[in-house]
Amino acid sequence: MRRLACSIAALLIVPGLALGQGTARRPNVVVILGDDMGFSDLGCYGGEIATPNLDSLAAGGLRFTQFYNNARCCPTRASLLTGLYPHRAGIGHMLQETSKPGYTGGLNASCRTIAEVLRPAGYRTYATGKWHVTRHAGRNGPKDNWPLARGFDRYYGTIHGAGSFFDPSSLVRDDTMISPFADPEYRPATYYYTDAIADHAARFVGDHARDDAEKPFFLYVAFTAAHWPMHALPEDIARYRGKYDAGYGPIRRGRFEKAARLGLVDPAQGLTPRAGDWSKVEDRRWEAACMEVYAAMVDRMDRGVGKIVEELKRTGQFENTLILFLQDNGACAEQMGRKAEEGHPDVDRPDRPTFPAMRPEEFAAAGSVPKQTRDGFPVRMGRRAMPGPADTYVAYGRGWANVSNTPFREYKHWVHEGGVSTPLIAHWPAGIASKGELRQQPGHIIDLMATCVDLAGATYPGGAPPLEGRSLRPAFEGRPIDRDAIFWEHEGNKAVRAGQWKLVAKFRGPWELYDISRDRVEMNNLASKMPEKVEQLAAKYAEWAGRNQVEPWPVRPLKANE
Repeated sequence: MRRLACSIAALLIVPGLALGQGTARRPNVVVILGDDMGFSDLGCYGGEIATPNLDSLAAGGLRFTQFYNNARCCPTRASLLTGLYPHRAGIGHMLQETSKPGYTGGLNASCRTIAEVLRPAGYRTYATGKWHVTRHAGRNGPKDNWPLARGFDRYYGTIHGAGSFFDPSSLVRDDTMISPFADPEYRPATYYYTDAIADHAARFVGDHARDDAEKPFFLYVAFTAAHWPMHALPEDIARYRGKYDAGYGPIRRGRFEKAARLGLVDPAQGLTPRAGDWSKVEDRRWEAACMEVYAAMVDRMDRGVGKIVEELKRTGQFENTLILFLQDNGACAEQMGRKAEEGHPDVDRPDRPTFPAMRPEEFAAAGSVPKQTRDGFPVRMGRRAMPGPADTYVAYGRGWANVSNTPFREYKHWVHEGGVSTPLIAHWPAGIASKGELRQQPGHIIDLMATCVDLAGATYPGGAPPLEGRSLRPAFEGRPIDRDAIFWEHEGNKAVRAGQWKLVAKFRGPWELYDISRDRVEMNNLASKMPEKVEQLAAKYAEWAGRNQVEPWPVRPLKANE
């Protein structure tokens, strides 16, 4: 009955209906996704990093304070694109294929993407950036799960999940893999992937206004900033030189105080314990440099957002475009590259190349971590690899990830608040009357598909799995979002949130119970005091897990001959 009501409501939306005031057309929708960023990194969410373009969108629209992702890149992208929990879309973990239907290693054939649903409703559909919802990233492999096969009219980006910002692997234009250095359509003086993502997104906006102005469009922009490696342009790094020399504590405290002033967190709930002791850091210059480069990456991404906004304004499409910005998981505490690994020495940069230089038309090595740069220098890790340049491959580490996730616990991978909490900025001049307000309603990344279907007047296909998300339209208007609960499972970490209550557990750990309205930092476990509530929420979780093809972790991947 609920699904029928939602379908009728969607069909009753007339083209051009918007919130706050009537418009002549259905809205364009631009979804922008950051990568491996924490709750407090943006200026408008408490951070010290310069993000004026996102701050401006927040000031002219809404900020959600309790929005959630799926704690990891692939599962979040699966839910964003399909409106389903990730296991139902086939990506219950990452991209390893298993015999289990919730863990197929890519989007399954039964789900539908936003592009596949909006295109029949008359939308043009575009995507730039990180795809990462298929295990087939090679140029000669299957392309049935590449963007054009899943409803997008145009695409520029990487099929794989991570890699060099100066020479990304698995770079694709539409259905053709390309080298960034032998691309006749895009020849910047310096290739930097964040710029390339934004430049192509802006190009799609401009081309749409020229060629298809009578149609609305959906644009998905998936930046790889600020995922490791810490790669940034020298002029951007220079803007943050020395800014983090005081270490984790002062930056974290400053973010907490600013977020409290902005009304984003309750200062009475306090700040979780700090991870890392700056006084015990062995190489503080290197450690500070990691955060300087991270900040530079976020800064450059924000300027990319500015390019897209500028092109929307130039082409007269800004007023009736809903822009949503959010992030795929909490900050990343992974130790990638912080020590030498096989083939990636902890050495100073050699005086001359040690590998043959690559030709422009050659493709970067497949996978996340290249062995060499295009000009033949080895890709280095460890403390003698000062982060930033193309010949380094370093993550910024747990101490800075803890700062990024201020004020919450845990990180990417886990489903405590630090792993699953994301900013959500919603900006739509023609449709959202409120400016600069906060929205406290809990929401989830599964809600983006439902929102697009609602605002586009599209028909969600009856043969696909029913949508799990809810349209954010009520929240845009300041009304509650009607839902029973939100659920998570990733690598055996699991949680359910129903109203003010959150039940959460780490892999093989006991259930923990928190009253999020009073303790969003999850420091006061009530499980032993409220066993009935634990039992009630655990039953909800078990029903959801069974319905959504969740298997006990770990799930065994298929062997090559299976």
